Amino acid sequence: MASALLSPFSIKNVIFKNRVVMSPMCMYSSHNEDGKVQDFHLTHYTSRAVGQVGLIILEATAVVPEGRISNFDLGIWDDDHIEGLKKIVDSCHQYGAKVGIQLAHAGRKALVDGDIFGPSAIAYSDKMRTPKEMTIQDIEHTVNAFQNAARRAKEAGFDVIEIHAAHGYLLHEFLSPITNKRTDLYGETAENRYRLLKQVIDAIRKEWQGLLFVRISATDYHPDGLTVEDYLYFAEEMKKQEVDLIDCSTGGLISTRGLDVYPGYQVQYAEKIKRSVQIYTGAVGLITSPLHAEEIIKNGRADLVFLGRELLRNPYWVFEASKQLQVKIEGPKQYELGWK
Repeated sequence: MASALLSPFSIKNVIFKNRVVMSPMCMYSSHNEDGKVQDFHLTHYTSRAVGQVGLIILEATAVVPEGRISNFDLGIWDDDHIEGLKKIVDSCHQYGAKVGIQLAHAGRKALVDGDIFGPSAIAYSDKMRTPKEMTIQDIEHTVNAFQNAARRAKEAGFDVIEIHAAHGYLLHEFLSPITNKRTDLYGETAENRYRLLKQVIDAIRKEWQGLLFVRISATDYHPDGLTVEDYLYFAEEMKKQEVDLIDCSTGGLISTRGLDVYPGYQVQYAEKIKRSVQIYTGAVGLITSPLHAEEIIKNGRADLVFLGRELLRNPYWVFEASKQLQVKIEGPKQYELGWK
């Protein structure tokens, strides 16, 4: 029995052993508050590589200190971060996994000491601080920070860079009319609201010729916000800029408490963008069953399946999938007795 999910997949010159991706998930474990990799990170990511995940994407990694979601986030704003990140990459590579890093700026949702920033001075909630509206100089500094982060990611040996433009963080804030009330070149029209992400992609491409993914929130779940139709325009622009894959999540810009979620509720957005724009997409969101993941890939609804909490629960999910899908996969030699 052939499995689409567990078959190799290539984008450009990068071959993934299967279509299973570990989604970026913040671990808040840089306990010295310096953004550096700790022993936990090395164990956490390597164990999923041992479990035969095809692509492991590290958690949201801040390009500037003020862009951290919390003081305990990983960072890539300094050359001192490269050594620890490279250890993770090298360790995961030993087990055949490809490794990506999600470059991020939390914008108005940053819970760090000091000033926080956004496109406009609008707080996420009455319990959170109001961000400073970014000046043109602030924007230029941020674009340069993403570019420098891409250089560091290259030096650390990553296979993929993913730009975090989702979940209500800075780049998403610029995209959405709910949070972007600017009247300059970065506001009002879709073209202008896309400008910062466009500049970030261009800046990264000056340093990085490898695979480039972008994570989006394909709907804001609000009548005044972005819908998947808006993202068809953004996706076309990303395609022109040689983005390789769009990782299609949703929400995060505003509170969506009470939202009706169910297995695969976000897959429709990956499918819509893939078919409309003819670009690779990744599907996310409450995908836990190997049969469900197989259906998504086999029916061409997305090209990769991103698993989050399911891989926290079970680092060996790919092995369980191989049994359900009746496909033999290679595991670590040391574990052969358990994998037969």
